[in-house]
Amino acid sequence: MARFQQKVVVVTGAGSGIGQAAAERFASEGASVVLVGRTKEKLDKTLAKLAQGEHLVATCDVGEAEQVERLAKNVLDKYGRVDVLVNNAGQIVQGRIHEIALDDWKQLMKVDLDGVFYCVHYFMPALLKSKGNVVNVSSVSGLGGDWGMSVYNAAKGAVTNFTRSLALDYGEDGVRVNAICPGFTFTDLTEEMKDNQQLLNKFYERIPLARAGEPEDIASAIAFIASDDARYITGVNLPVDGGIMASNGQPKQA
Repeated sequence: MARFQQKVVVVTGAGSGIGQAAAERFASEGASVVLVGRTKEKLDKTLAKLAQGEHLVATCDVGEAEQVERLAKNVLDKYGRVDVLVNNAGQIVQGRIHEIALDDWKQLMKVDLDGVFYCVHYFMPALLKSKGNVVNVSSVSGLGGDWGMSVYNAAKGAVTNFTRSLALDYGEDGVRVNAICPGFTFTDLTEEMKDNQQLLNKFYERIPLARAGEPEDIASAIAFIASDDARYITGVNLPVDGGIMASNGQPKQA
């Protein structure tokens, strides 16, 4: 497939995991991909995996407005357009609220929420011209609660409604805005869990497909929702979770 031929796609958090897989998928379908992240070494490793094309490595902390503004300018100076913005950068903080350091709250919100706002704010003028679209990588944690994840849930819940509202605001302009909501997925953030089979089994009991997601599973959904195959879809927060959200919370019966 070449659904993104002559398209420019910006992917944040492209140095590993879902961001890396999404970048590979877009490049394989013909896109010029802007790889955004804080660590150049990681971005260079992603670049080495991409299909041939006019790609760009761009170091940027999306939680810093000035850096995102500069990023948008540099991308437009190079390509003259942006067709897809994938807001994937994020981090996780675990623990109950009274145990969470205030700086941890601020840092997560800076990346997981402020970063989404800054990227949409500075790239939207280009997306309006191209009638492009935004894909926010949220989480099933933005659709329901998790024990010990209240800070992360707060940020992703905000992204969920931000996605819906943006879709309403920009639909008449031809700009679509959707979110992909992964469930438990093997990435750098969950790498240490791979060897803990007892813990994995607890997760698998909640997942009808009985396995964790892989970054490529999420990347496929991102590519679909960003493509013209989904041209009549906007304002959707799509769970890509192996079926977790289909359950009413009851444990699997023996």
